Amino acid sequence: MFYLGIDCGGTFIKALLIDENGNKIACCKRNIGIISVQSGYAERDMTQLWNACIQVIQDVINISAVNKDDIKSVGISGQGKGVYLLDEDLFPLGNAILSSDQRSLGIVKKWEKEELHQKIYPITGQNLWAGHPVSILRWLKENNYSRYKKIKHILMSHDYLRFRLTGNLYCEITNISESNLYNIHTQQYDIKLAEYFGIEDIFSCLPPIVSPQQVAGYITSDAAKLTGLAIGTPVVGGLFDVLSSFLCADLPNEKYLNVILGTWTIVGGMTTYIKENNISLSYCSNNDNFIIHDDSPTSIANLEWFLKQWASLDYEMVNILVEKEYSKISSILFTPFLYGSNAISGMQASFYGLQAHHSQGQILQAIYEGVIFSFMYHLERIKVAFPSAQILRVQGGISKSKIWLQMMSDISGYPLEVFDIDEVGCLGAAIVAIQGVGGDITKIKSNLQTNKKCFTPNYELFEKYQEKYQRYLKLVESIKSLI
Repeated sequence: MFYLGIDCGGTFIKALLIDENGNKIACCKRNIGIISVQSGYAERDMTQLWNACIQVIQDVINISAVNKDDIKSVGISGQGKGVYLLDEDLFPLGNAILSSDQRSLGIVKKWEKEELHQKIYPITGQNLWAGHPVSILRWLKENNYSRYKKIKHILMSHDYLRFRLTGNLYCEITNISESNLYNIHTQQYDIKLAEYFGIEDIFSCLPPIVSPQQVAGYITSDAAKLTGLAIGTPVVGGLFDVLSSFLCADLPNEKYLNVILGTWTIVGGMTTYIKENNISLSYCSNNDNFIIHDDSPTSIANLEWFLKQWASLDYEMVNILVEKEYSKISSILFTPFLYGSNAISGMQASFYGLQAHHSQGQILQAIYEGVIFSFMYHLERIKVAFPSAQILRVQGGISKSKIWLQMMSDISGYPLEVFDIDEVGCLGAAIVAIQGVGGDITKIKSNLQTNKKCFTPNYELFEKYQEKYQRYLKLVESIKSLI
């Protein structure tokens, strides 16, 4: 028996076929470009996305050569937030607007001045953000009313792909719970929220809510012809890609935190109840469980930008250069804010402490350190909700770099556990697909534990790094005065 997990991310759509033990049978991906017609815009052609989804499913089936009838279920993991809109005839209503879109920033700032957050956060567990569906929908109402009034169905990325596969319209709980339209206490949409945001007139356009493991439909005859899947194959609700990562982290209790360092830095834990806090941590609802997380775009994308400038370097070479310098802690400080800041809005990336004798390796080491120092900001915030945390389970691009992982352990003082997973989003989607048809995932969890790598802190370096981390914090505070 085989199970298909699809992951629709910011750059690629991927498909992974696994067996009941979690063994990878085949994995394929296709690029899905972002359309930016002007500064701050981030859109996606919904028809092109669906075509790319068809292609990766076809690719996986063809490469694996499995019988389509042996694929027992399908799950989809999707990029969070944003909106995928349909009209009354179920056709795409323009391009999807992604979570990275910033066109509604002026509206969000206005809401912040009005202190709307104080009304919203106790209900939703969400902050105000330009990428939320509510912000985008309000922008459309104010700036493109002709499009706004044609909205009939409001979806997110994996909701749209599930609709194309099954013909059924649902919003999946882990994603819609981060929309600012969802009441985490009642676990339902809340019309009061729509009224706060001035979009109550399209509240009825929100489809019914479905859970990740719930069968939300079956492959239609049209979808079967296009993808190569069998007619009637169950498709489960799927999940928000952050939750997909948490699912693969398999956190047993509140002593464990999950850390994702990829395009974004994401730190969080799993709990069974809502925890009061005064720092506005984000909540993701999954029926009886909650993920509490904190994040910012201050992660590995910073290194990727530098490698584009130094085309002669690849990741392996960078790791070698950093490892050579690792026992020597230089004076260079880097603030990893090329794509956004977790300190104050508008703060930019910078180096401080550069001198003529510094080498390329030391500059790269400072980039590694800056990403970890920024991660520490989120770790310290999330510890407010998880004070008993003792172990970090780490995922994302950083998991490919032993020296970067060791640096994280040395700077944080925490032991790390890293599972050997290539495509976390796809695997999480495949796991809920298994659960949705009554399959057992015990063997998959066991295999993850067997193949994990562990890192323990070097406490001598931990002490040295505390001094540099405090200098980093002082630098960030100093730069704030310039904004």
